[in-house]
Amino acid sequence: MPIASPETYAEMLDRAKAGRYAYPAINVTSSQTLNAALKGFADAESDGIIQVSTGGAEYLSGPSVKDMVTGAAAFAAYAREVARNYPVNIALHTDHCPKDKLDKFVRPLMKISQERVKRGEEPLFQSHMWDGSAVPVAENMEIAAELLDEAAKAAVVLEIEVGVVGGEEDGVENAINEKLYTTVEDGLAMVEALGLGEKGRYMAALTFGNVHGVYKPGNVKLRPEVLDHIQMAVGAKYGKEKPLSLVFHGGSGSLLSEIREALDYGVVKMNIDTDTQYTFTRPVADHMFRNYDGVLKVDGEVGNKKMYDPRVWGKAAEAGMAARVVEACEHLRSTGTKMK
Repeated sequence: MPIASPETYAEMLDRAKAGRYAYPAINVTSSQTLNAALKGFADAESDGIIQVSTGGAEYLSGPSVKDMVTGAAAFAAYAREVARNYPVNIALHTDHCPKDKLDKFVRPLMKISQERVKRGEEPLFQSHMWDGSAVPVAENMEIAAELLDEAAKAAVVLEIEVGVVGGEEDGVENAINEKLYTTVEDGLAMVEALGLGEKGRYMAALTFGNVHGVYKPGNVKLRPEVLDHIQMAVGAKYGKEKPLSLVFHGGSGSLLSEIREALDYGVVKMNIDTDTQYTFTRPVADHMFRNYDGVLKVDGEVGNKKMYDPRVWGKAAEAGMAARVVEACEHLRSTGTKMK
């Protein structure tokens, strides 16, 4: 199947909320990690979301080029070709974009999609994230409203963040404190500024103790009920049941019970990055340690090309990551839910 159209993506998100499941949103940094994610979704018979961060896009452009738009556009073009060979629908997304990178990342990509739509083509990406967690809520919503208008013109979905995710991602670090919990007042302010779809479609990453990176269960207190409280408050004010489509960030190390509870409260997308990074790298480390004298030309020897050929250890890496994507689909209840 091709990359999801705007209509298909909208249906994916609606089905997920109605069915109380979510799509893993897999961060990728290369053609190998992209292929691993595609295989994982296909194996799980789940539609899915594949995303690239500002750092990932910069890396994809070439370590010496470091152009986020070039890397993101190249990723989208490659994904559009290879995804045709997999029997699932895939949406392409750009991950966390802070204020200082909007003009170098999200805004130019939206302009590209607007031009494509004017020509009768599909947008380059299906959704983009504006990360306003580091600015005051009023400023966050002002920028979000402007971006939502641009996203609507590009036929794409906007993702925003209201609240703070702790830990570190792409060089941005936040403390672990009470700011990790979005308030009901913040949720109401968001809907007052952005509406409930009439100004354009958006997803909201509301925080309930989330932390980026690696941590063990118990180190941070997740409170999924925060999502329920905000859904109920917004629903009561606007006369709609579970009106918000929510996103779960910083889920590594979360208990399955916490993940499932968040799904019940309207989470339709959960970011997966740290875990898939590890499951991609772990088989490579295993290969190198087991075949040390083959991958290296030790003491003047010639080594073993069959061992240091990147395709050999690359296949193992992709298989390891694909298996973790399958596991993510099982955790998020999306296994077997692919649209025909």
